[in-house]
Amino acid sequence: MSGIKKLAGQTVLYGLSSIVGRMLNYLLVPIYTRIFSPTEYGVVSELYSYSAFLLILFTYGMETAFFNFMQKEENKNKVYENCISLVSYTTAFLVLLMILFSSPLAATIEYPGKGNYIIWLAMIIGFDAITAIPFARLRQQGKALQFALLKIAGIVINIGLNLFFLIGCPIWIKGNDGLLSQLAVTFYSPTVGVGYVFISNVIASGFTMLLLYRQFSNLTWHLDTTLIKRMIYYAFPLLIAGFAGMVNETFDRAVYKYLAPDANHALRDLGIYSACYKLSIIMTLFVQTFRYAAEPFFFAQHDKEDKKETYSKIMTWFVITCSFIFLGVMLFIDVIKLFIGEQFRSGIDVVPVLLLANLCLGVFYNLSMWYKLTEKTRFGAYFSIFGAVLTIILLFVLIPSFGYMGAAWATFITYFAMMVVSFVTGQKHYPIPYKVKNDVFYVLLSLMLFSLSVYLQQQLDLPNSVKWIVNIILLFIFPFVVFRMNRAVFVKKQNVESRKNTIGRRD
Repeated sequence: MSGIKKLAGQTVLYGLSSIVGRMLNYLLVPIYTRIFSPTEYGVVSELYSYSAFLLILFTYGMETAFFNFMQKEENKNKVYENCISLVSYTTAFLVLLMILFSSPLAATIEYPGKGNYIIWLAMIIGFDAITAIPFARLRQQGKALQFALLKIAGIVINIGLNLFFLIGCPIWIKGNDGLLSQLAVTFYSPTVGVGYVFISNVIASGFTMLLLYRQFSNLTWHLDTTLIKRMIYYAFPLLIAGFAGMVNETFDRAVYKYLAPDANHALRDLGIYSACYKLSIIMTLFVQTFRYAAEPFFFAQHDKEDKKETYSKIMTWFVITCSFIFLGVMLFIDVIKLFIGEQFRSGIDVVPVLLLANLCLGVFYNLSMWYKLTEKTRFGAYFSIFGAVLTIILLFVLIPSFGYMGAAWATFITYFAMMVVSFVTGQKHYPIPYKVKNDVFYVLLSLMLFSLSVYLQQQLDLPNSVKWIVNIILLFIFPFVVFRMNRAVFVKKQNVESRKNTIGRRD
């Protein structure tokens, strides 16, 4: 139990660093969507989608290889030194190539004369790739708090620099007096524009690497070719699976410009789509939190007799929570959309589709535990590759006809298909008595209540004050129905607590 508690505690810290990091980064979205035009924000979205793929290439599965070989090899320092040395050498080589060929690369992705974008991107990816192994070492050593603090420190620096360049400097320059004005004139040029997003990230990533300086001390930077070959052989399939998984997550933004029905406004539409994508933040954060918390819990339950019933209950309450989040976001979307700038709100119709897509992805993560519990992890790669192929096909079919709505539907269909395939396969290898009818009903209930809200608004043209009252009532109908359907569970729990209190009073 002490081991499980330790694992759970570390999971919370790792989860907090990720969740807090995401939340802090999301705070930049209202700033970006009010300072930049949709076209400029489209540039940021596209280039960062490239960076997601390149980071996988730069690290090529060596993080997981590091964990694996640290368990198998007696000389732990040798494993770490070979990992960090190999990744550093290959990263330096790839960064140098990107810098040398920055102008041709920029022209290839249709940013002629913007080679500095490629250089900044190369530096960001380079710093992040080199620090990946030191961060992995902190996790391996159980230094979860240090890991979380360093991650959050880098994010806070990035946000601070964004505020300095994008808000502070323009205001101080207009003031035209004092030290702050001189500082702004020294470090700021209006012509850089969205480039300050990347410059801030470069500085933050570089500073994070400096904070990890102890992880680089006392290294001889020597490579053991025998060990390196074994590690690369182990890691290569992970590179393929990583690419496949990233296709599902970000490929729509990477290729949108080349498939958009309106080529002249492709970056504008991409910016609108990317900003509206952020409005599914609550669902995304919940799914992310669940991923961090669920895995250790599932493994902790694996030796218990009623484990499958527990897994089924977890699925049901997960679906209930996601359905409630969907309903809450959509009933109050008029308030939530204020999170992004007015120019970006024309793409609001993608939000319900993306919320449902993230719900399906969360269910898929829930279902995915069957192949981890049965040590049939190859199915994880199969599902990711299946999803990647389906994503590519759907994007090439749907985006040219439907624009960013096609990209949203491609995301939903892919995650829905992965969820169904994982469920069917899992029931053959590790059957769990999920309450499928009930789980589907909760999703349909949230959809029906949202549809009823839309119908009443369209037919009756309700004033805002009345509309909010109606939506609040519709929102509370959902938990009321959930309570009625699960009343036996709540009553049983109350009876158990009552008996405990009675025994306590007798004692």
